[in-house]
Amino acid sequence: MTVAVLGSGPVGQTAALLLARRGVPVVLVDEHERRDPVGSKAICQQRDTLDVWGWLGAGRLAEEGLTWTTARTFHRDAELFSLKLPDAGSALPPFVNLSQARVEEVLDELIARQPLIDVRRGHRVTGVAQPGCVELRCETKDGPRRIEADYAIACAGARGDTVRRTLGQHLEGVSFPDLFLICDIRADLPGWAAERRFYFDPPWNPGRQVLIHPCPGSQFRVDWQVPGDYDLAAEESGGALDRRIRAILGNRPYEVVWRSVYRFHTRLVPRMRVGRVLLAGDCAHLVAPFGARGLNSGVADAENAAWKLAAVLRGDAGEELLESYHAERHAAAVENAAVTTATMDFLVPRDDEQRRRRLDVLTRAAHDPAACAQVDSGRLAEPFWYTGSPLTTPDPGRPFAGRPPRGALPAPGPGVLLPDVTVASGRLRDLARQGFLALTTPGVRAEGLRSVGIPLGGALDARPGEAWLVRPDAYVAAVLRVGDQRAHLVPGVRGVTRIVDDVGDRAHAAE
Repeated sequence: MTVAVLGSGPVGQTAALLLARRGVPVVLVDEHERRDPVGSKAICQQRDTLDVWGWLGAGRLAEEGLTWTTARTFHRDAELFSLKLPDAGSALPPFVNLSQARVEEVLDELIARQPLIDVRRGHRVTGVAQPGCVELRCETKDGPRRIEADYAIACAGARGDTVRRTLGQHLEGVSFPDLFLICDIRADLPGWAAERRFYFDPPWNPGRQVLIHPCPGSQFRVDWQVPGDYDLAAEESGGALDRRIRAILGNRPYEVVWRSVYRFHTRLVPRMRVGRVLLAGDCAHLVAPFGARGLNSGVADAENAAWKLAAVLRGDAGEELLESYHAERHAAAVENAAVTTATMDFLVPRDDEQRRRRLDVLTRAAHDPAACAQVDSGRLAEPFWYTGSPLTTPDPGRPFAGRPPRGALPAPGPGVLLPDVTVASGRLRDLARQGFLALTTPGVRAEGLRSVGIPLGGALDARPGEAWLVRPDAYVAAVLRVGDQRAHLVPGVRGVTRIVDDVGDRAHAAE
């Protein structure tokens, strides 16, 4: 039983490692013979992404990354407000900045040590067929090759047009007219190393925005919004790029390590499951990078896909479980698209009404704290909450209140990712990733499922007589109580048979 993973960027690497960790053989296919080690690319790694990589053995990514805890926002030459990121009781930082190239290097080292992963570089996928399995047609320097697998995860990235087309999918949505110039700059900027800076309409980029992120090694990633006809080569040759950089740095020495120009898109495929193939990451959805929702949502795709494929291949669930991948992760992509589109409408107003509203909000935010909440420089990446999923059983005693305020987390409950807390048996999330888990309160027993006792109250706000049923991606599927007749953790998956009052059962047996 094998899964093919198409594309070995961070999403594909994560998917391959997660499958192998669960005992599933993987063929990891990539068209490139070697990696490009230059350029920051996706740099913002969110806490829950670091948590997944830590479970895979790449905890050093959190240690190597530059931790930033403050997001500062400016309008013209005045600071409007700063946001301190919550620690959420976790040992992991809310975000680190680390170049995509370094992430790929570390994950490649793990893949090289994993005997269940067969890496096929230099294989360009030219077709995907599903004659009762997944059949990949590939072109290589040695001629055509064919690879067969039981299932596949397509992580072929934004340029995976061939894969999408053969699956009958295309990226639907919009592209924004302005371009964005990125420069990775090495310079000494005291006091800037632990904060992200966002500038609306600064004097040195009038009418547009600039975003500055700190990175390890005294590097800074600077994003300038520029006109749609921007010409990087002309700006470099005429000295305008140097003037652009010095408007921020002053007379300090600096080095441009990498630069690029790109356009932002908001696009997603209609279906993230097509038969035996699951689409993930940029192959399935593209969003503007403000808020760092691209790579981080792709890693969440990979984890969702991996545990479900592993359950199906082990015979613990029917193939219908895979449809929930589309239901959950497409909903997440829709929310990410809505959040980032709202950000882009604020950054790049499309009509006079949006322009007037933005100017009004930015002007009022200088003296009215209530207006600061309306300033949209990108809602930072957060987990998607599966409260509407077919795999989630709602709890009337814990109704989901909707998307919480920026920087806040929802209360624990069905459909929500477990808090990153530790009990006597270890980290709850690590325990959950070993397989379906019941978290039981004192005196309660969950029959037919691995259980871990938890105290009442605490980070989960667990109540007497409850058992919390947790999926292998550490999301809560249900909160059940003694006497509850529901028989399964999730539809079609072997799970808990019943919740019983353990103290009462033992007393009855002793009579």
